[in-house]
Amino acid sequence: MTPRFRKYSWQLAPRSIRDIRQRVFVDEQQVPAELEWDDTDEIADHYLAVDSNNQPMATARLFSALEETGYIGRMAVLPEYRGRGMGEALIQHLLKESSGRYHELRLSAQQHAIGFYQRSGFHVCSSPYDDAGIPHLDMRCLAPGLAHQGLSQRSQPLILGVDNESWLFDHETAFLGLLDSMVGQTRQRLWIYDRLLDHDRYDRHQLRELISAVARQHRLSDVRILIHDDKPLVQKRHRLIELMRRIPSRIELRVISDDYPQDDQPFVMADRDGLLCRHDFNKPEGFANFNAGRRLKLKEERFQRMWDTAQASLELRELPI
Repeated sequence: MTPRFRKYSWQLAPRSIRDIRQRVFVDEQQVPAELEWDDTDEIADHYLAVDSNNQPMATARLFSALEETGYIGRMAVLPEYRGRGMGEALIQHLLKESSGRYHELRLSAQQHAIGFYQRSGFHVCSSPYDDAGIPHLDMRCLAPGLAHQGLSQRSQPLILGVDNESWLFDHETAFLGLLDSMVGQTRQRLWIYDRLLDHDRYDRHQLRELISAVARQHRLSDVRILIHDDKPLVQKRHRLIELMRRIPSRIELRVISDDYPQDDQPFVMADRDGLLCRHDFNKPEGFANFNAGRRLKLKEERFQRMWDTAQASLELRELPI
């Protein structure tokens, strides 16, 4: 089955979109009508999937409350079209629509559908909660374009600890998407090694919030940043430096010693699974593996040796409050 997709504003949406949601959510799942129909419909784009005979099969909506974040909602497939790849085709179309438009996609998933969304590159980012009497969890995809690109080759693209195939990248956008996707799934340990905390790569609001979440979510969180040069930190107020000063017991920065061997490739390690490497300090080229295995172990040992001989940042201590 190869569906066709049509996009509408709420004002011009055909009756079939309302009918699908009424049948699936209100009639089948017993969602109260006053919760199903809300003001968000007015600002969302509404997608309708139809077959070759123009028969409606599924619908979803996509909207933005923040400039770089899109929200998927009200995704519904009619019973007679379930189990035939209709849901996968719809989410793939939404990923394609979001590529280049949003840096992040979010959705509220019914608990039983978590595996479905993971197969499209979404990971869980909340504890379970109740919505209209149905258990839900929040999920997000931090690189919609990459997720869409990887769907044809990977069973769970970008999922930490599961996606076994390496991602090769040769431009900044892909590097940042892979970095955010990996950091966003880190539960406890995040180790970063680079020449300096380059502003275009590390001084970003989204990355700061992702690292902050890692540092705060566990009493044994281990966030380490190892760099060669800390002098640029005093030249501009850096988001990560501000974060370190707010929670100094959770994030530690050290400066590598010139007297000891150094790695000539920057890398990031996420928990015991993820590894993101660039081939050169000055270029956005390299690979990422969300389930790195032995390769991660070797980098882990390398990082620890450099860390043990590194020094605390004097520049950071001298920064004004």
